[in-house]
Amino acid sequence: MTSINRFIQFNNETVDTRLLNRMEQLARALSSAPYLRLTTRKLWEFRPSEGAVSMSVFWRHRPKEIERAGYLSDIYLVSAGFWRHFHLGSWRRFQQAETSLPELAEQLLLMAEEFRLSDRIVAERPGTKHAFDVREQIVSGFHSDQLEQNRKKGFWADAFLNAAYLKLRGQEVSLSDELDPLFLIWTELFSADSTEDSVRTIHKVLPQLEYLLGADALHTYYTFGEPADKTPPPRYHEGIEADQSEEEEEIDTIEEWFQSWHRETELNDAAALEYELERGDSKLADGGREDEGAGEVEQTGSGESQGEHREDNLADEQRKDEKKPKKANGRFGSANDGVVYYESRIEALPLDRQQLQRWRSQQAPFVRALLKEMQKRMQQRIESERTNLHAGRLSKNLLPLVTDERPKPFYRKTAPSKQLDAVFSLMIDGSASMIDKLDETKQAVLLFHDVLRALKIPHEMAVFYEDAYEAGDAQQPNYFEWLHKFTDGSSDHAAEILSLDAHEDNRDGFAIRWMADRLKVRPEKHRFMLVFSDGEPSAYNYADNGIIDTSQAVSETEKMGIEVMHLFLSGESTSEEQAAFYRMLYGNKSVSADSLEQFVEQTLRLLKRTLHLVVQSS
Repeated sequence: MTSINRFIQFNNETVDTRLLNRMEQLARALSSAPYLRLTTRKLWEFRPSEGAVSMSVFWRHRPKEIERAGYLSDIYLVSAGFWRHFHLGSWRRFQQAETSLPELAEQLLLMAEEFRLSDRIVAERPGTKHAFDVREQIVSGFHSDQLEQNRKKGFWADAFLNAAYLKLRGQEVSLSDELDPLFLIWTELFSADSTEDSVRTIHKVLPQLEYLLGADALHTYYTFGEPADKTPPPRYHEGIEADQSEEEEEIDTIEEWFQSWHRETELNDAAALEYELERGDSKLADGGREDEGAGEVEQTGSGESQGEHREDNLADEQRKDEKKPKKANGRFGSANDGVVYYESRIEALPLDRQQLQRWRSQQAPFVRALLKEMQKRMQQRIESERTNLHAGRLSKNLLPLVTDERPKPFYRKTAPSKQLDAVFSLMIDGSASMIDKLDETKQAVLLFHDVLRALKIPHEMAVFYEDAYEAGDAQQPNYFEWLHKFTDGSSDHAAEILSLDAHEDNRDGFAIRWMADRLKVRPEKHRFMLVFSDGEPSAYNYADNGIIDTSQAVSETEKMGIEVMHLFLSGESTSEEQAAFYRMLYGNKSVSADSLEQFVEQTLRLLKRTLHLVVQSS
């Protein structure tokens, strides 16, 4: 797991996930593309193979109002402007034209289109004007500074780009006697109505720029992203013959470009199914499966019997789960599409009974105190009366029948609850950085287990981690090791808890969604998920997008009615930066243990807080 205390301070930045989520929702709404992802990069750009658009980090480290307006203007441009009103055919033909200044030419066209589409968006959506006004003010100041620097250094192609931007904003700019006349042609963009009009203007300016300038642009102020001629790879599988005579459909807009990638991705996921439908099954074709009675048994089942074969069933379940990986297939967030995961019971090591007895003896006073407090609160709820009711039990005080115009002489006792209507799950980070905190983690998990067993509250506990050595572009193996499952009831799994071990990486967003998938079908009124971890998400290709993915997973889980709480375990005092980071991921439901000794204490506090909530609403 990567620590957020990075060695280089300027790398110690994290994405504001809540802001990014809001911007992503806006981009999806404006583009009518619910599959669209939003990321941050140096410049805004398009990446259809990832189903993503980017907004620029240019707006970071500015006042919050400016930062927000700048991001909004990026979103408006890519999802309400370029998305449907930028012509890809004209862009492709423009890129294919021979020129000695390809960088300058491409950036001039993107600049021209940004100018044209900004005006169009403001005309269609007047509420966007403020964001574009802020954008123009900040970017104009940036280009003015860049113009002076590029002119001093003799970077004339870059200086022309800067001056061209300022000219479109009505500012008086002079470069040289040779270059200044070109701005008369450049201002034809004020009347451009299409991408082709912008291309025509650039083609008028470009030959003279090639003659006057000795070198291409060095700086990048605009970039398109992936090449516009990059199309989804053809989809082939056995049983389907590709029709080579069929001509490719011409794609004219960025919306169609993204849709073609998205459609192809969905089809690839269903390729195996299509193969069965189109080709058929040879076994069934030869008379049906009955003719193959000697074939191998392909699947077995095991029940949840409490009898003498229970252990055998669990062993069979473990072997079966370990052998059969499951694919994420888009069910657990786009950042986890390549994940394959295994579910198994943790292998219990020989039990150290002395260690177990020592820990339980230390925790016994806390457990007894909590149980006593819970029983007292539950009894208070049972005995508390609600008076002055229209119906219920008749009170002994009948005076209101005489004195009140509308008497309410009845009362009711709160109905006693036989069991707390709650369910808990505990997700334990199994990454390598937990190696020095294993004993404290085991004690906290044991306390969690013992309290919930005593209260007869159903709960699950699982360790999650990713195999860093086997992870790659094709797939990322993840593992869930069960310490205790809902079906185990009040069984004691202390041996499994003491068998906890550290592994490699952690993919938190995926793990949270995986457990939420199990909790959402539970019938209990109150559902809680606790996450024990000691740092930020860290896995293969899971850096900034891991932070975003985890924040989204928490938000999605809470929308299901599942409360997510986080306990940050650290061997040293928690910094304000770390606390802010986890508040960004988990909101105000993240607490930290400033020392390893406090971990058990903080676990107890979390349990008390959640159980009090359950009792009060019972």
